[in-house]
Amino acid sequence: MAQHTPDLPPELRPLAEMPWFKRLAARFLGHGLTQLRAQHRASWLHGQADGFRSGHTAGVDYGYKEGKADGLEEGRQVLLIRDSRNTEHRPPGIDNHLFDDWRLPLGAELKKRMKADVARLLPAHAQPSVAQWKMIFSDTPSTSVIAGAGAGKSTTLVLRILLLTHYLGFELDSMTVVTFTRESRRDFIKKLIELFALWGRALSQKDARDLVRTFHSRILPMVRSLPGFERLQAFENLSHRPQGGEEDVDSNPFDLRINDAQRQQLNACYHRLYKEDPRFAQLIQPLSRHALQLKELERDHPDVQKRVAVTELAARRDEELCDMIEDMWLRAGAWPIKGIEPSRQTFEINGASFHCHGYIPSLDAWVVLGFDPRENPQVCRPNAKLTVRAEWAVKRTLFQAFCRKPLIWLDNYESSKRLLATLAGDVSAGPGFDYKVKGELASAPLLDCFVAAAGFIENLGLDVPDAVGRMSFAKDDPDRFFFEALSLFWRALEDHLLDQKPPVMTYNRMFALFSEHSPENFKLLSDELLRPMSHLMIDEFQDVSPQIVSWIRASLSEIRSRGPSMHVGRGAQRSSLLCVGDDWQSIYGWRGSSPSYFMEFNKEFPSPRTTRVMLSDNYRSHQHIIDAAEHIVRAAPAIPGKKAKASGEERPLQPVNVLERDDQALGQRLAEHYRKGDSILMLYRKSSDKLLIEQHIQSVVNVDSSLPYESRRLKQLTYHSAKGLQADAVFLLGDCQHLTSSPYKNQVYRMAGLGKAGDSEPYDSAQKDEILRLAYVGITRAVSHCYWYVEPQDTQAVNMPRASDRVAKGKPFFVDHRPEKKTA
Repeated sequence: MAQHTPDLPPELRPLAEMPWFKRLAARFLGHGLTQLRAQHRASWLHGQADGFRSGHTAGVDYGYKEGKADGLEEGRQVLLIRDSRNTEHRPPGIDNHLFDDWRLPLGAELKKRMKADVARLLPAHAQPSVAQWKMIFSDTPSTSVIAGAGAGKSTTLVLRILLLTHYLGFELDSMTVVTFTRESRRDFIKKLIELFALWGRALSQKDARDLVRTFHSRILPMVRSLPGFERLQAFENLSHRPQGGEEDVDSNPFDLRINDAQRQQLNACYHRLYKEDPRFAQLIQPLSRHALQLKELERDHPDVQKRVAVTELAARRDEELCDMIEDMWLRAGAWPIKGIEPSRQTFEINGASFHCHGYIPSLDAWVVLGFDPRENPQVCRPNAKLTVRAEWAVKRTLFQAFCRKPLIWLDNYESSKRLLATLAGDVSAGPGFDYKVKGELASAPLLDCFVAAAGFIENLGLDVPDAVGRMSFAKDDPDRFFFEALSLFWRALEDHLLDQKPPVMTYNRMFALFSEHSPENFKLLSDELLRPMSHLMIDEFQDVSPQIVSWIRASLSEIRSRGPSMHVGRGAQRSSLLCVGDDWQSIYGWRGSSPSYFMEFNKEFPSPRTTRVMLSDNYRSHQHIIDAAEHIVRAAPAIPGKKAKASGEERPLQPVNVLERDDQALGQRLAEHYRKGDSILMLYRKSSDKLLIEQHIQSVVNVDSSLPYESRRLKQLTYHSAKGLQADAVFLLGDCQHLTSSPYKNQVYRMAGLGKAGDSEPYDSAQKDEILRLAYVGITRAVSHCYWYVEPQDTQAVNMPRASDRVAKGKPFFVDHRPEKKTA
């Protein structure tokens, strides 16, 4: 086959494309002619073509090799001289982790040894699950454990402590286990001592108490280490009993009651500030007038509509009614009151004339005396059909709806004494009146309101005067005066408490001294004092507040900054954080707690590596109890992937019974369970409900209270107080409902960065979720039986969400016995 030769000159191509045998013959012939020195044109041309071809091929090969070599060399020279670095200036990154990048030294042999010991020393029902072992053996600097109701977290946490101390050689003084309340601390210490004994380790009460703390008992020694504060007392622990006992440094963060010793300090500060600060005294006047003034009632209120029809009749008997009530007050020694002019002014109510009893010039307000509840409720005027108490109630309603003059209605003799002290300028006894901040459910003494509002603001990690300065209220809103007065009072109170001997400080102030805003204060702490914060294990972490989070982060940051020198010669090295919680059981938002720190654990506590554990087994309740509670709470934001399953002893499935409130029926059913030998939790929402139910369960209460404490089977508690407890049968009295809107808490929530961006009412939104979580806590206290008695929908709160609205129809885990709602 002829070859294609594109590079030959045109005149040579015909020869080159001849068949090869012809070219071969021509070559032999040409060779002969060459010997004869003769020339044959065709052969010459063939030779020329072959030579061109072979020369071309050799030239191409040589040129390719030479060119490639030169190209590679030239390329190397270009790479050597080209500057391909990024010319943009970039500083090194910041390591914002709270921990070093390290691991617990947990080898396979150590794990095997501990598992064998646990199998040998603990009964079969107490053997850890796979998930619980993951928590025990977590080797990362930070660990978050999502532990639902009845998850058996306490035993697992004790085994974690055993791992650190018994198997890894960590010293007890390098660790702190934090529980939230005095009661949970006591129970955990008992379990800790019992399990340590099984491992042949005698743990004294003192050592156990040093290890297991509340946050409050850990911050107090830090502040006491500062010069001049060696004998510092916590305001929350003040009392008239001798100071210095261990209980004084271990308080319940959710106990808001103010005792006499605390009130004495509050009143003394108020007295001094009222005398020395004209602006403060000026602010108290509108507050007292507003607080004492009779609250208005809408004219379309059912009580008004019912009583307006008897206006004329009530007016005709009013003067006699005034005489009779005034006589009662005179006999009680409560009338007249200094500072009140006893002047019977006449008021027009819908064209009818009514009377008041006196006038207060300093407040420009009129006074009406009420019917003291200690008087006989059956007493009547001569020949009257209604009791004096009923007649007085009619008059009060009419005045609330139709009287627009400033009017003070004194409901009882005790309130008159407080008013007398106020009018006499005796502020040493305190303000002498109650106040109700918008959004709160009830009024309280003014200084109690100050303490509660300041506590909420500080729990969110904010400074009271600064936060107040960023609030805004309508011009005629009395809360505007309340918060300005609070700002002045709180600053004065902190100074007043520090002036005491020994000095006094609130716990919130202590946490603020060692927060992320004051890192320099940590430099004043010794290694020994800071070391117990190195390895923190915190239970009920969903109830932590921003104030506490800031203190924890600042402590861990300081420990890391001190480096290995802080742990020389010790078994425990570096630092770690293990938090156990359940965002579905976060129910203290009204005190400033937030589950967001647990839900966003990795972001809030940055760590090189984090272990996440989900404890989904419920060893307390059967599956119907679990499913009912989870169905209620699932509408609230939560950590994804949560679904508990009943484990351990199998029990008959009983649905949660939802019933319309009937206290007598509740009492009968409770007595039946008690006779069967069941343990019982009677949970209520309001203290008034407890009083109402008492008469219906009195026989059970009498029997149970006569038994030794450890044999008692009936406990009556609020929903909030029942967390951590359980009973065979649980009776829930009252719905979980968000009833009010809190303008000031919404503002403070936004300042603290809590809630969703753009939400103008972030606190109210959080509370609507919290009522669902509160119902979840109540239901999950039950082992076998749960009965939920709820009131019919209040017509005045028809738009307020209720947890019972989430009760599902047609589900096996609920039976709703309430009558069907009538539709229009």
